[in-house]
Amino acid sequence: MAEKRQPVRTCVACREEFDKKDLLRIVKDKEGNISIDTTGKANGRGAYICKKAECAKKLKKAKFLDRVFSIQVPQEVYDAIEEELLAKQ
Repeated sequence: MAEKRQPVRTCVACREEFDKKDLLRIVKDKEGNISIDTTGKANGRGAYICKKAECAKKLKKAKFLDRVFSIQVPQEVYDAIEEELLAKQ
């Protein structure tokens, strides 16, 4: 039997490809709320970031989520993402 392939996603900060399970998913729901999706299955538009500290800093500095989701993302969301990524290292 053929081996099941893992889905591959691209980090919005460094543009490198990783297995989906190795990335943190940030999701924007229909109401426009931005949250961290730990399950990877929440409804809405998703963006992925790898778990490197420099990518967390780059994401916050360049405000990549503003471009990805086409809205102004509050600074608290960037802070929560950075805190989540740095806590896992």
